[in-house]
Amino acid sequence: MLVKLLTTADAADRLGVSQRRVLALIKDGRLPAQRLGRDHLIEEASLNLVKDRKPGRPPLKKNGRGAAVARKKTRG
Repeated sequence: MLVKLLTTADAADRLGVSQRRVLALIKDGRLPAQRLGRDHLIEEASLNLVKDRKPGRPPLKKNGRGAAVARKKTRG
């Protein structure tokens, strides 16, 4: 069976997002990829793992007094 590999640019086009977003998905571990030199190669079938994700940022949580509370960033 032949596996089709995509560049981050190809994956971004197919997902309708930027290359930076594809790299963020790879970094977060949500999109598996192989590193080849400075580039990442993504199996075409792996796009199914992230194609149904919700667009945009998650909404801010509100505290009990109705004020928006930003999510804390964790280092990883």
